[in-house]
Amino acid sequence: MSFSRPFSIIMRWKLRSWLGLMTVVCFVTFTFWKMSDGNSLPYTRSPYKGNRTMGSSEIFTFQNRSIRLLLYQSHPSCVCEGTELASQVPTDSFQAVEKRRAKEYKQHQIRKKTTTDKIILALPNSPLQYPIHGFTVAPMKKSVIPGLALHAGKREQYKVSLSVQKGVLSVSNNLAEVNVEGQGQSKLTFSSTDLKNLNHLLSGVEYTSTVYHINTLDMVLFSFEEYDAIFPITIRRPVVPVLHDPGEDINSMVTIATKTFLRYGELKVLIDSIRQFYPDIKIVIADDSLKPEPVSGKNIEQYIMPPAQGWFAGRNLVISQITSKYFLWVDDDFIFHNYTRIESFVEIMEAVPELDVLGGDVGGNQFYFMLTYDEGDEVEGGCMRRFHQKVHGPLPSFDGCYLVDGVVNFFLARTDAVRRVGFDPFLSRVAHTEFFIDGLGSLMVATCRGLSVGHQRKKLLSKYTKYRFQNNEKAKLAHHYFKNHLKCIKY
Repeated sequence: MSFSRPFSIIMRWKLRSWLGLMTVVCFVTFTFWKMSDGNSLPYTRSPYKGNRTMGSSEIFTFQNRSIRLLLYQSHPSCVCEGTELASQVPTDSFQAVEKRRAKEYKQHQIRKKTTTDKIILALPNSPLQYPIHGFTVAPMKKSVIPGLALHAGKREQYKVSLSVQKGVLSVSNNLAEVNVEGQGQSKLTFSSTDLKNLNHLLSGVEYTSTVYHINTLDMVLFSFEEYDAIFPITIRRPVVPVLHDPGEDINSMVTIATKTFLRYGELKVLIDSIRQFYPDIKIVIADDSLKPEPVSGKNIEQYIMPPAQGWFAGRNLVISQITSKYFLWVDDDFIFHNYTRIESFVEIMEAVPELDVLGGDVGGNQFYFMLTYDEGDEVEGGCMRRFHQKVHGPLPSFDGCYLVDGVVNFFLARTDAVRRVGFDPFLSRVAHTEFFIDGLGSLMVATCRGLSVGHQRKKLLSKYTKYRFQNNEKAKLAHHYFKNHLKCIKY
């Protein structure tokens, strides 16, 4: 017990020290708050010190004033796990190919990428209110910028300005208490002693783009005293809907599509099996056989191609002739059976409008895959890898259905969505995954159990095999190097 008195003295000293420290902190905080008129802590203009992997800031110039408020994400070189594609390009033409590839990639970036691909920083403790996302205008059409306002403590005078790069600013209403400078110009300035009147005019600021473009952005600089904010305005031409009348039954909603080459016996078995369950549905056939034979029957369209044009060229031809909302792709050696129900495909696609492609199984084989893609740097290109039987996750509300990146050659697809991606006719023989690579990021793909079709027993056709299994892997990989701007790929 002899230590109790010293212990209590020490505890009282610590308590007094802690209370003294808290008093100082509260006093300093109150002082700073008063210095800022009770609105917010004083703003300090300092460089961004976040994660260095976010990349460098970018300078935007408004009326000869440079603002560094944007960051862009840099993409380091990706790590290859598969075949390095540059080595597949013939050595004697590599330099010329590489130069053309770099030029085409830059043009691709101009066409497809916008300022929204960059990160816009909202600096802290700002009294400025503005739309951070979602404000879209038609090109060269006047529109009110929603949500502009100033929230500041008491001042003798308030002065704000807005500056743009690809348009002009104006305000329709005038108030005697607010001075407006720059009507119809790229910089608009308001000054007033009355905050309420100032905000009234800010709520009616109009933007009109002066540069015609169907899809671009302008950046707005909104300033008050030492506070700066940047926000985007999307300039986009409205898209006209293109709708397909689904009609009243499955026959008007879906077309069955296939391509044939030399296998007329298998094609006849397929057609007979389709007619057993769907006697009136349209069947469209692309045929690049060496000696074409007529395929006739109710609601059958056969399109003859030059001989041996190839797998994807035939798919393009078929899709170009389809007028229905959906098409069901089948190979010419499939066979319909009691479990082949097109209605089940349609039910899911109609319930999930975001879906573009829905795959099933062939002879019990539910083939599907997931793709990983790292964009890589702008010089070497990206890295692609395919993972068999891997999924992104379940398709909500549908048991046994999963979101993937690619499916088997038995799928229902939205006609307009597949047309936008297309099938590369360069890939004439062995190609399937390549369509889904081209559609990555634009096609929503799923696979479901229970959507089944049969597979006819294989027959050995020497002439068919000669064309079907040509060894052109090196040329295909070199094609990926240029077309998809890939550094490497692993199937």
